[in-house]
Amino acid sequence: MDQIHPITLLREARETHTQAEIAELLNVDVRTVRRWEVRDNEPPEYLSDAIRQRILPLIENSSDNTTAFRFIDLFAGIGGIRLGFEANGGKCVFTSEWNKFAQKTYMENFPQDTNHTFVGDITTVDEQDIPDHDVLLAGFPCQPFSIAGVSKKNAMGKPHGFECTTQGTLFFDVARIIAEKRPKAFLLENVKNLLSHDKGNTFKVIIETLEKELGYVVHYKVIDGQHFVPQHRERILIVGFKEETDFTWDDLQLPEKGAVKMSSILHSQNGEEEAEEPYTEGSKAKINAKYTLTPNLWSYLQGYAEKHRKAGNGFGFGLVDNDSVARTLSARYYKDGSEILVSQGKRKRPRRLTPRECARLMGFPEHFKIPVSDTQAYRQFGNSVVMPVMQEVARIMTPHIEQLCSKNSSKEKNSIELLAMNDS
Repeated sequence: MDQIHPITLLREARETHTQAEIAELLNVDVRTVRRWEVRDNEPPEYLSDAIRQRILPLIENSSDNTTAFRFIDLFAGIGGIRLGFEANGGKCVFTSEWNKFAQKTYMENFPQDTNHTFVGDITTVDEQDIPDHDVLLAGFPCQPFSIAGVSKKNAMGKPHGFECTTQGTLFFDVARIIAEKRPKAFLLENVKNLLSHDKGNTFKVIIETLEKELGYVVHYKVIDGQHFVPQHRERILIVGFKEETDFTWDDLQLPEKGAVKMSSILHSQNGEEEAEEPYTEGSKAKINAKYTLTPNLWSYLQGYAEKHRKAGNGFGFGLVDNDSVARTLSARYYKDGSEILVSQGKRKRPRRLTPRECARLMGFPEHFKIPVSDTQAYRQFGNSVVMPVMQEVARIMTPHIEQLCSKNSSKEKNSIELLAMNDS
């Protein structure tokens, strides 16, 4: 045992611990651990003893040496994608979300621990400082990519490739992290219009970056949340793997579209559910009157719809009842609620959804906490994902992620054994 090289022990420790975790246990900077691993710096003689004393006992005493696949959650919002991957055995080790109100909701629902890092603005984070992970998740905002000037930059000898074509966009941060950390897989989520944005040029740059620049095998598909919730909500999912796999979208198990109706997410108001103030109140959990539209707003929306009807346009409010499937919930829902108004009968003005109903409409679990104002809650759910869609995509990705993790673990184990033999 005394003859085993410290690098051998370090690699053994890295099977279960991140660079950041090892740095903390050894009381050194994470960059120091990184330099040891790539052999930029020769590790000190004391490292072997330090690893044996501080890290190996943690591995040996663990009741479960099998570790879940590790993922990072970028542009995380309130954690809808994270919920889907945790439901399939994943462990989140890093989160980035810049909005302070979304941060509040996220932290209320995902208590932080020492094995998880939370940051705000990902554009300020060095990709080398992000924990190692198996899967990268990102619901990145769509921005136009400027490819003008590429030829000029090439002529001047300046950087090109994705560093040139995506610089200044938030997708660039996804690309630079993938380039540095080389996760085994990724899932990117965006609006369906990403396919046609800028006449298809934006999507072309994204796919070429992922496939040609970064070398991943990419699959993409538009999925309607209506398979799982009573809401027409189409989003594009881009899945990538570091190596060829047997992944196929044909493995998706999607319930019949439109089978779930609004009755499944609306407050019962008959005492079957407990009151949740300020959304519902009283012994029968009746909906707070504040969610009913004011006379002026209802008159305005009716007039606006009539104006466009006469002009032959389809603009106007969306009125739903128990048997309906709603339009797409948007981040602007807090303004007038016009895309989804709940009928309360002909003699009563319609109402907005409550934030709890919005959470249900996005497939979030009933225990999900909503610690922010109605305005912020509407924005957050309108910007989020249909969680059951994420869970189903995570389900069909997981076997391939685990296969790549197992394959990589076997390679590392063989390398450690070979190195140990050479050092002995």
